[in-house]
Amino acid sequence: MTQDLHSKKVTVASLLVALGIIYGDIGTSPLYALRAVIGERTIDMELVFGGLSCIFWTLVFQTTIKYIWLTLRADNKGEGGIFSLYALVSKHGKKLIIPAILGATTLLADGIITPPISVASAIVGLGLVKGLENTFQPGNSLTIGIVITIISILFFFQRFGTQSIGKFFGPVMTVWFSMLFITGINQIYNHPEVLNALNPIYAYNLLAHYPQGFWLLGAVFLCTTGAEALYSDLGHCGIKNIRITWIFVKLSLIINYLGQASWVIYQGQSHLSGRNPFFEIVPDWFLIPSILIATGATIIASQALISGSYTLISEAMNLNFWPRVSVRQPTEIKGQIYIPSVNNILWFGCILMILYFKESAHMEAAYGFSITITMMMTTLLLGYFLKYELKWKMTVIVLFLFFFGIIEFAFFIANVAKIKERWMFLFFELFIFMTMYIWYYARKINNRFTSFVDLGKYTEMINELSSDESIPKFSTHLVYLSKADKRDEIEDKIIKSIFSKKPKRADVYWFLHINRMEEPYTLNYDVSELVEDKIIKVNLNIGFRLQPKAELYFKKIVRDLVANQELNLHLRPDGSTKYNPEPDFKFIVIEKFVSVENEFKLREGLIMNTYFFLKNLGQRDEKAFGLDKSDVVVEQFPIVFTPIDHVELVRK
Repeated sequence: MTQDLHSKKVTVASLLVALGIIYGDIGTSPLYALRAVIGERTIDMELVFGGLSCIFWTLVFQTTIKYIWLTLRADNKGEGGIFSLYALVSKHGKKLIIPAILGATTLLADGIITPPISVASAIVGLGLVKGLENTFQPGNSLTIGIVITIISILFFFQRFGTQSIGKFFGPVMTVWFSMLFITGINQIYNHPEVLNALNPIYAYNLLAHYPQGFWLLGAVFLCTTGAEALYSDLGHCGIKNIRITWIFVKLSLIINYLGQASWVIYQGQSHLSGRNPFFEIVPDWFLIPSILIATGATIIASQALISGSYTLISEAMNLNFWPRVSVRQPTEIKGQIYIPSVNNILWFGCILMILYFKESAHMEAAYGFSITITMMMTTLLLGYFLKYELKWKMTVIVLFLFFFGIIEFAFFIANVAKIKERWMFLFFELFIFMTMYIWYYARKINNRFTSFVDLGKYTEMINELSSDESIPKFSTHLVYLSKADKRDEIEDKIIKSIFSKKPKRADVYWFLHINRMEEPYTLNYDVSELVEDKIIKVNLNIGFRLQPKAELYFKKIVRDLVANQELNLHLRPDGSTKYNPEPDFKFIVIEKFVSVENEFKLREGLIMNTYFFLKNLGQRDEKAFGLDKSDVVVEQFPIVFTPIDHVELVRK
């Protein structure tokens, strides 16, 4: 399976889709970015023009150059995101797993911050409506209640998919960006001298000479937080559609920021006093429609992050970074999935965020902190991509890493300084990171102690068992899931399972190996017949963005082999009867558990015990591999990693 070709074409429809899916997060930043820079500081030209200049050049360097021009080139068969980037470069460095996990962790944290900060920023606009001035204030119980209600409804409807409302995303975001442009251009027309703020000298003066000017970078960074989500959604729209729509999006954003800055300078007050420049530049007669449009845009931004979180966890499971959990396909649209456990975690996290921070202004540092880490990890992985995939010269790569490393590290320091009093959200990120870290390294430890044997040594015994009619037939076709990717190898635990106290006699023994590929949509297989019509090895290659449906795929493979007469299976009975036309298949899944005979070191003991605890909480292996029917047998197998060497036992 390859990327949908339509996503590569540039049409009016594809551009609308790009506007609706890609730019929700970065497109709603005018609601809070410039307001965060100004804060309650005394308004003067140096602050306003300097802050606006920093925002403009951040959009130029960070969003346009790094992401739109360069990072989008790092596509894995048309797919983007930090795991796709990691899959491209993982073979060039074993330690790259840590940046990948860190980046994914903080990107998931973005999924619990974007909905509350965006929706809260839109809802407080109701406080500007005449008669509601004291009703909708930042952080009051009514505002918090409305935000929680909107977010809860959004998460509730995830189970039904977004195909019914997704078609409105593009038109709504088109209206949103048009509104940004029109409201901004009106203010620029009245005060065109605000265009001088685009001069980088104002940014330099703010950072170098304004009191604590450097620390304002934490607020400036809010204008580009959606750039990482933009890269993650590459596969939905294609690089051409993203680059073309960015011209309109960037122009609308800059015009709106210029309009807000113009109003701030010339509104005649020394402080904002809680006012939001975004809504202040909206004409009174259009205020309520603008709030409705803003709320719609923030919901779309939230939806993009939620859908992206599902995709991220799905990729994490397939790359062995996350426990197997239930994944549902709510619609027939490729790539649209729903993960109930992730939905619940994100919903709970969003509710805690709004209850803990209370208003969007308090969330800004946490928002920036998470995404700066993601961006730094992307920059690091991108350096490997530039070296090994694009073959750039080392001097150019060093300059790239130095330039963007300095920018992102400066943003990181500025955000860290602002979260010192509200750091509790870090527990959510720690939980995600430790889950990914433990799952990945526990799998490596587990694989280290998985022993393989030469299948050829047991072919005679298997043949003899298959012909021994004194042993009751277990199944016509006996299928084992195997980790062995070599043609002539098999796990020793499978051999023990076949020849255990009650040997499993079958006509045909199949060994099915599922190989998770680093390409997103690969789906193919190869077949090796080790003993004619008796022992058959199947390697099934599945891309990391596809959900494994092993039973469905296996039966399709068998039908193809019979139809093509490649094996003699079509000449022999398959276990079906006149009472049941279905072939007689039995799948064996062997689940490990930690034997009491283990004596772990502290680190390995902690990792392995936590791993099996998480494994018990997650989806069972037979369900995860698509073996959810009655023809599955699950066997328990004790595993000994570090056996106890000495037992002090004395006979009386």
